[in-house]
Amino acid sequence: MAASTVTVGSARVCPPKLKAPRSQFIKWLVPFGLGILICICPHPAGLTPVAWHYFALFVAVIAALITEPIPGAAVGIVGISTACVFLLVGQTPAGAMKWALSGFSNDTVWIIFAANMFAVGYEVTGFGRRLGLMLVKRLGRSTLGLGYAIALSDLLLSPFMPSVTARSGGTIYPLVKSIPPIFGSYPDDNPRKIGSYLMWTSFATCCVTSSLFLTSFAPNPLATEIVRKVAHVDISWKMWALGVLPVGLILFILTPLLSYILYPPTIKKSVEVSDWAASELRILGRLTRRELFMALLAIASLIAWIGASKWVAPTIVALAAVSLMILTKVISWDDMVGSKQAWNILVWFATLVALAEGLSTVGFLTWFAKSSTGLTAHLSVTTAVIAMVVVFFVVHYAFASGAAQTASLLPVFLAAAVLIPGIPVRPISLLLLYSMGLMGVISPYAIGPAPIYFGSGFIPSKDFWRLGFIFGALYLIVLLGVGLPYLLKVLP
Repeated sequence: MAASTVTVGSARVCPPKLKAPRSQFIKWLVPFGLGILICICPHPAGLTPVAWHYFALFVAVIAALITEPIPGAAVGIVGISTACVFLLVGQTPAGAMKWALSGFSNDTVWIIFAANMFAVGYEVTGFGRRLGLMLVKRLGRSTLGLGYAIALSDLLLSPFMPSVTARSGGTIYPLVKSIPPIFGSYPDDNPRKIGSYLMWTSFATCCVTSSLFLTSFAPNPLATEIVRKVAHVDISWKMWALGVLPVGLILFILTPLLSYILYPPTIKKSVEVSDWAASELRILGRLTRRELFMALLAIASLIAWIGASKWVAPTIVALAAVSLMILTKVISWDDMVGSKQAWNILVWFATLVALAEGLSTVGFLTWFAKSSTGLTAHLSVTTAVIAMVVVFFVVHYAFASGAAQTASLLPVFLAAAVLIPGIPVRPISLLLLYSMGLMGVISPYAIGPAPIYFGSGFIPSKDFWRLGFIFGALYLIVLLGVGLPYLLKVLP
């Protein structure tokens, strides 16, 4: 029996099969088991019992975010509530409640929410699809040019769509999926003709663009907040973009070309695609008023984020843009309250911010940092930086969520790093942040759109893992080989 489909943005994908009761039991068993096991172990010297018990709860929450017995936002609420009930953070009920709600007053959480409203605007106005079709029309007469058109479409949307699943899986993927059948390329019939190349290029590019801007990947703002609290480094939108510039430029240019060389299509020309895009644009008609307002607001917000941060906070810019989107009827209030993804992410990251901060509040991070300094004492500063970034990158093979790794490991790595004598705190913080999107290329589950592209059928499993390893190694080499010396010079 054919599987039914659901819609992700405008993409139709097959939902996962219903999980058997045993599978659901295991999903609950893993987080509960880990939490209880840690909790009953004697607490280490130098750490209070309360801090140890909070760490056990935190591990259980992260494990639940990975196994997903319930949605991630619900996991966060359960974790926060449990910590409050047992007064693991805060000595009084009032203090515990103040901590529990602290994430909802965090600036970066609302930047994430506002950026998701931009994504809603792109979708409901159709401007995102129009933008992609325009680029395909201009650049799509060769297969390589088509790859760059897809990459540019993702790049232009990335500053305003932090949900990489909505951006790449919901906006870019449907466009890409429409192209291979024009040439008789299907998952089970001539996939390498053109479909495999386009799918891999689109997927690998979204991992690069996720690292280019603070607002291009949902965990990015959460990560900057962790850096501010643990490493005491403030990272603005402008600083993020400036710091990643050479690495991002090199990888963005290389990705479609390297995909063309390592996973070559048999078709080199694609005149039909340009004609198809032109016909689709004719169907869309002229640029509508709502699309025009959406484009102007996006450009104005980008300019303000880059050049006006001294006078107006980026969060205020984002919320003001959302207000104008409603006033100009780019989106309706029903569109806003109906965006389950935006509200889900708001709750998810607000609770994760509080939970991650709790590790510092109870004293766990300070204890861990002091306990781990001996591991890097014999290393040079440069070697220590490289080793930490490589380990942080490679360990993502164990994660199916960038947010889970950000919340669980980033505070720990930063806490250990800041105690290494002479270490450049800002450069290593930025390198760890930039790696979060890039590491999404390594596996079929490492980032939100990965299962969508893997599930398209155009890229066999062995090819996905092989290309993921090659591109992951390339991204890491460029990040360290180009990014580290550049950051030490420009943002020491």
